[in-house]
Amino acid sequence: MYTRFNLSLRALGACAAFGIVSTFAMPAVAADAGNYPDKPIRIVVPFPAGGGTDTMARLVGKGLQDAWGQNVIVDNVAGASGQIGAGQVARAAPDGYTVMVSITSLIQQIPLYKNLPYDVFKDFQPVSVLAYSSDLLMVPASSPIQSVEQLMAKAKAEPGRLSIGSYGTGTSSHLHVELLKLLGGIQAIHVPYKGAAPEVVDLMGGQLDAAFVDVTSASPHLNSGKVRVLAVTGGSRVSVAPDAPTLKELGYEGFDANGWFATFVPKGTPQPIVEKLSAEINKIIKTPEFAEKLKALSLRAGGTTPGQMNDVMTRDAKGWASIVERAKVSIE
Repeated sequence: MYTRFNLSLRALGACAAFGIVSTFAMPAVAADAGNYPDKPIRIVVPFPAGGGTDTMARLVGKGLQDAWGQNVIVDNVAGASGQIGAGQVARAAPDGYTVMVSITSLIQQIPLYKNLPYDVFKDFQPVSVLAYSSDLLMVPASSPIQSVEQLMAKAKAEPGRLSIGSYGTGTSSHLHVELLKLLGGIQAIHVPYKGAAPEVVDLMGGQLDAAFVDVTSASPHLNSGKVRVLAVTGGSRVSVAPDAPTLKELGYEGFDANGWFATFVPKGTPQPIVEKLSAEINKIIKTPEFAEKLKALSLRAGGTTPGQMNDVMTRDAKGWASIVERAKVSIE
């Protein structure tokens, strides 16, 4: 499934606007980078249309087309937890005309799947982080539990009976459930859902004792009077639940990594093209339209260089792998 943006705007003079020349590039490569882009760009979203990743991709696509005057196609290639679409990008020509917008699961899958159809660090070149997300640890409003301490006490008083939901096997929320069980020294039932929407419905209905829900999916329900936020993951508190402490504040180490939405190109894409893409995407992130959408989704703006994004990926990959190893998480 794809969407083509059809806005006819003046293309930028790339060499003058770009002003970056790779001293390691062959003359032909430098010339190609200078003319980039001179044909349509395809943005692959390895998930279905309508989700947060899809929304990010369409905002980026519109921004690139506005700036460069080339058609941008957003192509949703869903399946196998994002692996089908990502595999297409890994095998695409490294020329800057195939871009991927993906999420944290790209690196979380490394220790979870034995036979990924690509090597994340060898087959993809990071471009820029678009936005950061967090998970909220919530309970039904009808629950007597008022804090993480009380949640742990209930779990210890009734071993193996407490249920904690996640929005999918192998997701951030699943790993957060397992880490909480590990650090809290509790036995609890992990209940995975196929997405956050049904998870939130069951949480509000009292079918779950607790749940980790991504902030975008949780936000519309925070003023419903049907849920209570106990804590948040990530490095800082979130604006939609400012009184909820981070789990790190409460002494639970390992919850400080934020989820992210980010852009990638195939490895081997000429560095001048990577830098030009990153610079333009970072301009898009700073636009009022993008900021308004991030606010609506309760996300925090990104904006990194390719090198900075590589550092984020390297650091976070080690952290997620450590959780998988320590909690003995496996996906059959």
